[in-house]
Amino acid sequence: MSAQEAIPIYTNLTDLYASLGTSLNHAERWANLAEEFEKRFGRKPEYIVRAPGRVNLIEHIDYALFGVLPAAIERDILIACAPTTPLADATPHAPGSVFAENLHPKYTRQEFAPAPKAKPSNVDDDVHVEGWHLDIPQQLRWENYVKAGYYGVLENYFTGSEVHPVPVDLLVTGSVPAGSGLSSSAAMVVASTLAFLAINGKLEGTTDKITKGELVKMSMENEKRVGVNSGGMDQAASVMSVPSSVLYITFYPSLTASPTPLPGGAVLVCAHSLKVSDKALTAKKGYNLRVVETLVGARVLARTLGIPVGAREKITLREVVGKLTAETDVGAGGKGMDVPALMDVLQKMAAAVEQLKPSGSADPDFGATMEEMIAMSGLSAEEFHEVYMSWVEVDATHFRLYKRAKHVCSEALRVLKFRKLCLDTAVAGADPAAGNLVALKELGRLMNESQTSCADDFECSCEELDLLTQLARDAGAYGSRLTGAGWGGCTVSLVPEDEVDSFIKKISETYPPYKGLVGDALSEVIFATRPSTGACVYKFD
Repeated sequence: MSAQEAIPIYTNLTDLYASLGTSLNHAERWANLAEEFEKRFGRKPEYIVRAPGRVNLIEHIDYALFGVLPAAIERDILIACAPTTPLADATPHAPGSVFAENLHPKYTRQEFAPAPKAKPSNVDDDVHVEGWHLDIPQQLRWENYVKAGYYGVLENYFTGSEVHPVPVDLLVTGSVPAGSGLSSSAAMVVASTLAFLAINGKLEGTTDKITKGELVKMSMENEKRVGVNSGGMDQAASVMSVPSSVLYITFYPSLTASPTPLPGGAVLVCAHSLKVSDKALTAKKGYNLRVVETLVGARVLARTLGIPVGAREKITLREVVGKLTAETDVGAGGKGMDVPALMDVLQKMAAAVEQLKPSGSADPDFGATMEEMIAMSGLSAEEFHEVYMSWVEVDATHFRLYKRAKHVCSEALRVLKFRKLCLDTAVAGADPAAGNLVALKELGRLMNESQTSCADDFECSCEELDLLTQLARDAGAYGSRLTGAGWGGCTVSLVPEDEVDSFIKKISETYPPYKGLVGDALSEVIFATRPSTGACVYKFD
């Protein structure tokens, strides 16, 4: 199981490049980064770490604990790193000092150092207290994502230890467009976490090497330091993906990831709407609000169905489904219900979700006020705010519980249908001219349904994404939908592999923001990719 696997550490560049894909000149990028590191810091790096961005073919349900189907892309974040070499006549560096530079000229050199905290004298030794201070403003600056990755390593490996982290030099570069919905932020946090683990000897020479699953969980917690309550899909896709496959990721009852091969004959094309989407900026009215609406909808639905929910329990829609069917084997290491059973119950959930509509309301979408939502939850105002509002900031006067639950349950079923079709096609060994073509058209239909649901029920699309997905279908894509959190960013389209060039040309001519873009400027905003491998480390001799 990929969650239990160790992080790959390469010492042979030929093997490394073979795992990354074919649409980028990876060798040139890696060599350029290593050479630039040596120019700036006076020696070769010890490691280059890589974390890819990702696309979502069907998703936006991970925080409800339903499975998702993302894929790593070839575009990535690279960080070259080495322990800082102290100068003979210089003042010694503070423990764990970081000297970080970015290959992009618009980013300036950053220097920072963590400070260990003293445990208060009135706190017992067995009580966990965060042991380090590292200033991480919730601002959209690249170094804050580096700091977020560092913080998790400090807390997990150096709290209460007499050993201090080593000073480190970092040089960062990236090919994932920022604010595009391709998880550049998650890739940056994963890469940063890996860099600090590598430099501090936590990936090699230990009996308890960090697993991919542990790296995912650490990176999830790290990204919260910059104000994003991620469900884990972005980090899991960046860490656990394998070439030529999408990754079926489940979160309940435990984190699992298994590759699902895409049928041959098509590639993925990512197109930036050029409306920047950043969860940290839009979270209060967007991503974080949807998390709250989905969680509260789950509690209200559970009460409607007669499922008992504890006063402090933050039940998810996936758990509601499990309790509705008296699901067993969900303890530690349990697998829960099998996929056919889950598909069956999800098909029946549509009628149950309809019960979230208020009887006699003039608004079938059900926009509940805060007071109405609290009353429907069965909690006191104090209990409600403690469970649902104390840990996240949202900005809304009305909460659309019905529409959010409708999207989540229908999308969860689309994920399973998409996966089943991919697996069935692989087993059948279909010819691209026959069976694969049928499968690709059906996969495209599911992607189109997902986009409609994202636009109408989850309301995380926007005019630019709606237009771009429609133009993609008109240009010959089997299917097209937004990818990432939404409200801007990228679309992902499933495109016949022999029509990619003509497809990109049509989009460049019909999507107004692309007018006048050619060459590198165009390839920055629309590009083809095949599913790539997940995070890895290259160790220099």
